[in-house]
Amino acid sequence: MQHHHAHIAAICAEHGWQGPVLGLALDGVGWGHDGTAWGGELLQVHGSRCQRLGHLHPLALPGGDRAAQEPWRMAAAALHAFGRGAEIPVRVAQHSAAAGVAQLLVRGLRCPATSGMGRLFDAAAGLLGLCSIMHTEAEAAIALEQAAQAYGPCVPLAQGWELQADGQLNSLPLLAALADEPDAGRGAACFHATVAAALCAWLEQAIATTGITTVALGGGCWFNQYLLAAMRQHCAARGLRCLTARSLTPGDNAIALGQAWVARAGLQDEQKG
Repeated sequence: MQHHHAHIAAICAEHGWQGPVLGLALDGVGWGHDGTAWGGELLQVHGSRCQRLGHLHPLALPGGDRAAQEPWRMAAAALHAFGRGAEIPVRVAQHSAAAGVAQLLVRGLRCPATSGMGRLFDAAAGLLGLCSIMHTEAEAAIALEQAAQAYGPCVPLAQGWELQADGQLNSLPLLAALADEPDAGRGAACFHATVAAALCAWLEQAIATTGITTVALGGGCWFNQYLLAAMRQHCAARGLRCLTARSLTPGDNAIALGQAWVARAGLQDEQKG
């Protein structure tokens, strides 16, 4: 069963919700149906049925899984993606592998793609100098959130994202702006405000297309209180039903519940058929 389908199903299970939902499944990684690493997914879920409506614009993972522990690599991937790869050896010169990583990105070797929101957070933390290498899980994302909280409110970056015709949400313009931001706190606050605004716009696009007005938020990125509060506020203002984790967390410890919920829904579908 697909990882992110289970994330959204777990939220539905907690609320006993059996109708269709638009699911924002945001985490670090989960294997996708297409054989790539997912983690920033906009899904339409109804019981055992799941359709991927969109995803975050992919970033490279230079060095594969190692990039998930070393945010400087995700910062390098971002620099390469918006045409500033030549800066990598200078900006992260303290890492002996910097020049090699730059070459991997140029040649496209050992650089699988990911649509994971967690890696977007890592890229931002790396670009702002908040976390270069992680020693504990989600250390970069936590550092980014703490820096944003310390700085205070910030307005979203104008034109900080693009909603593409194929359903992709492209946040490279935001990362490009962070690459030149001298104030890490301001950059972290801008990152959170812009990502929150982009997710709301992405959701609105899906509502206009599907007519679904119930939203489910699953995946470990919803531990982030800034994003969670922003999405709840948006849904309340729009009169949308917003389903979030209650007894369980939004993370992977709820996956088994989601799998059981989908299996049950599948059996019910078979019986009806």
